[in-house]
Amino acid sequence: MAVLKVLRYGDPALRRRAAPVGEVTADIRARIADMTETMYGEVGIGLAAPQVGISLRLIVVADEEGRGVQALLNPAIVDRGGEATGEEGCLSIPGVFAPVTRAAWVTVEAQDVNGRPLAIRATGLRARVLQHEIDHLDGVLFIDRVDPVTRDRIKRKIKKEGLREDASRHAFAL
Repeated sequence: MAVLKVLRYGDPALRRRAAPVGEVTADIRARIADMTETMYGEVGIGLAAPQVGISLRLIVVADEEGRGVQALLNPAIVDRGGEATGEEGCLSIPGVFAPVTRAAWVTVEAQDVNGRPLAIRATGLRARVLQHEIDHLDGVLFIDRVDPVTRDRIKRKIKKEGLREDASRHAFAL
């Protein structure tokens, strides 16, 4: 296993739509292991493949208790409801946090590490993490989901001050 470099805001790879995962190969399993190690190394609770330069529809998310990781291949939100606003951060935009309104619950269909279909119904933080990570697969960052005034303030701050390299290690980020 290897810790991978997390791409930072401004890298064009973060804005590309990821390709579907085909067959589950040894290479895919190795990427999952590397992504898991990277997520924990960055003190995150979720990581999408595009964040580490892998343009595949693949995410890893910590379980509800924070004791394990689940890899989801080709995840898609098939149902959602309600509304919840909560502060989000991102390993690719270290040190930046803002309130984001998302669905309060989601149903996600995906494939597991063996290529078998699965469905997850999630609420609360898990629903937020799944939505955040699936957004990455479509080239969407959490700052795209905040109000325009907040987004402009964040972009001005990043342009003026840059991103803190160590910020993700000091605060909760997805």
